[in-house]
Amino acid sequence: MSAYQLNQKWLSQLPFRQIEDWRPVAGGDINAAYQIKADQRTYFLKVQPHQSASYFDHEKRGLEEIGALVKTPAPLAQGQIQGDAYLVLEWLESGSGSQADLGRAVARMHAQHAKQFGFYENHTTRALVKNNAWNDSWRDFYLKQRLDPEIAVAKENGRWNDWRETHYQKMRQAFSDYYDQHQVIPSLLHGDLWAGNYMFDDTGQPVLIDPDAVYGDREFDLAMTTIFGGFEPAFYQAYQQEYPLAKGVNERLPWYQFYYLCMHLILFGETYGPAVDGILERY
Repeated sequence: MSAYQLNQKWLSQLPFRQIEDWRPVAGGDINAAYQIKADQRTYFLKVQPHQSASYFDHEKRGLEEIGALVKTPAPLAQGQIQGDAYLVLEWLESGSGSQADLGRAVARMHAQHAKQFGFYENHTTRALVKNNAWNDSWRDFYLKQRLDPEIAVAKENGRWNDWRETHYQKMRQAFSDYYDQHQVIPSLLHGDLWAGNYMFDDTGQPVLIDPDAVYGDREFDLAMTTIFGGFEPAFYQAYQQEYPLAKGVNERLPWYQFYYLCMHLILFGETYGPAVDGILERY
């Protein structure tokens, strides 16, 4: 949906008494995003064309679940207008803050545990629908509800070859063997924890945005922080003090880094091929 298509008639159906102003803002590559000034407040509006209101169920639940532990933009309204799904969030002014505070906030989120792995709703992405059905086994969840469906899409999109398949199967077996012997506690994960998905508000408080929430191995979340930068040593030091990791974490991160890099390979092409292959050649 372009800014042009979001007209006054569409806007008038939002649950506000009076809209004073609106403008498009940066909001990622999945949804159209807008700043709305209405009823003497400022809001953040996400729109996904040609979807039912339930499209944002997963994001709303994730914001609420994480928001009980770490600041998130509170979801305020959700619905559908003229065939387009929308989600209204509170608008947060950005400021600067401490990486150590961010590390402690993420550790606090990860210390929220569940009895199983998964989440309450599935998550629809540009590439596939992530199956978040509850599972007692992290090994089974990660292999069958994350990795294998991703590889199937990579094959469909022509992003795969025999060399990758051979090494993927070896990595898959190494992962399976390890988690046959090691227990994981289901932690609340952000699910897409790169530098673009955290901010500090105007009081310096860490804020997590745009979650792909799931209960899983917290090392899965931390792996994403290591791929594109934006997390400083103080982040990891504070996290480790708050919720120490088991020894050998750096040897385990690659099979989680692979998931995120392979998704980028699917979405953006062979620019990410060398990074994917660099992980696979370890196995």
